[in-house]
Amino acid sequence: MEENKDNIKSEIYSQRIKAGKRTYFFDIKATKGNDYYLTITESKKRFKDDGYFYEKHKIFLYKEDFIKFIDALNNAKDYMKTELDTDFDAIKTFAPQEEEESGSELKWE
Repeated sequence: MEENKDNIKSEIYSQRIKAGKRTYFFDIKATKGNDYYLTITESKKRFKDDGYFYEKHKIFLYKEDFIKFIDALNNAKDYMKTELDTDFDAIKTFAPQEEEESGSELKWE
């Protein structure tokens, strides 16, 4: 774990997931008081006349809400699988990547 010197927010974990034209970042950071939170960032490359820029959307998820968030995400995944008959095996963009842990409950089945 990184020291949180000079009351600067520090990043202690990061994982990137490339998904077509989007990239998702999962970052665990520490607050000034060494409390922890997760940010989930969606980044999309956008083009302009003079080049490109990255459009970003970010969610801050605090540790006291993490279990509720995971439960809701798993419920949404289960609903898509059973009620909407979604075949996650057929969707290549949702397939687990090498850098993901194999025992994670959030695997798209």
